[in-house]
Amino acid sequence: MENEEFALPLSRAANERLHALVPGGAHTYAKGDDQYPEGLAPVISRGLGAHVWDVDGNRYVEYGSGLRSVSLGHAHPRVVEAVRRELERGANFVRPSVVEIEAAERFLATVPTAEMVKFAKNGSDATTAAVRLARAVTGRERVAVCGDQPFFSVDDWFIGTTPMSAGIPDSGLTVSFPYGDLAATEALLARHEGEVACLILEAATQEEPPPGYLAGLRALADRHGCLLVLDEMITGFRWSEAGAQGLYGVVPDLSTFGKALGNGVAVSALAGRREVMERGGLRHSGDRVFLLSTTHGAETHALAAAMAVQTVYTEEGITARLHALGERLAAGVREAARSAGVEEHVVVRGRASNLVFATLDGEGRPSQEYRTLFLRELLAGGVLAPSFVVSSALTDADIAHTVDAVAGACAVYRKALDAGDPAPWLGGRPVKPVFRRRA
Repeated sequence: MENEEFALPLSRAANERLHALVPGGAHTYAKGDDQYPEGLAPVISRGLGAHVWDVDGNRYVEYGSGLRSVSLGHAHPRVVEAVRRELERGANFVRPSVVEIEAAERFLATVPTAEMVKFAKNGSDATTAAVRLARAVTGRERVAVCGDQPFFSVDDWFIGTTPMSAGIPDSGLTVSFPYGDLAATEALLARHEGEVACLILEAATQEEPPPGYLAGLRALADRHGCLLVLDEMITGFRWSEAGAQGLYGVVPDLSTFGKALGNGVAVSALAGRREVMERGGLRHSGDRVFLLSTTHGAETHALAAAMAVQTVYTEEGITARLHALGERLAAGVREAARSAGVEEHVVVRGRASNLVFATLDGEGRPSQEYRTLFLRELLAGGVLAPSFVVSSALTDADIAHTVDAVAGACAVYRKALDAGDPAPWLGGRPVKPVFRRRA
């Protein structure tokens, strides 16, 4: 009903071209047009700071940039300059570049709980390398993942546990444990005594770890002879420069970083204890582990981007700024929802630097239909927000603009709740969850 005049004809045509050329119409499922209201999935032309422009010429305040990877804003000048400088010196050689030494030293100074690091291009390669290393070190095959967290890798050991398991043999080697429940995790380890190579989880996502939880996991891993692996793809830099491990004071055996590490440039890292990491090296007497060996794993410009990001975070207090911006945004969204009488239906959750929102129906249940309505109204208001994950490039004016758009969306949300049916406000099919068995 509302905003029927808002249309994206050029983006719609571009999406059709994408689907004809690229399976799923995007190179990341979370970026698919099925995640957006029908006909309103913008195809991006360019970005600068906290703003992006679509091919139709619309400008948006953008959240969750690059699936949380662009935490400094698009085309950050210090990162761009670092990348440009290295590109002019060569991107890839037949032997390691001196930049690899500098980047490793800088990373390990930033994440002092780790003693060695190996760089790659994406998070999945890093987490899979951690699993492979844990299996080699322990001589065990089973992997225990946190079942309350959505994603760890594109590889078989994890995707085989999701509804999108087509094409993957059922190994039965991946088991899950619930977040925050030490007793259940201990029971799992006891049930598979001597079989579990590692516990892998995000230290925190939408909720803070219960008191003593991470220390308890560390003790459980030690007692049962398995490795503790922290996935810091999201928490790295957003929680602290040293990740969640630096904030909460837990020392994992291995940890993986990515996303914010390159501000959108492809770089990830596997880090950990020397005696574990060295099993993927040459200075030991055991069986060799094929840890990470990628042609583009140490491209000079990507490592330069990572170093520039670490410098900016440290010198400009970026983590604190992300938290301050997130607190301001959350307060504004909650007030807008309260004013419209939908505060029990539009709910902001998570750490201030990593905010998401829930859209609940009249019965308080998560609703894809109401999410569609909400996204549709935000897009028409110039806000592209699959989440409310902030970047440090946001200004007070951007936050105010976002809150105004949320207020408008909440007014429509109230109408739909009063009508008992959001369908007239959807403009087509509802958005869909990423992980589902059928297209």
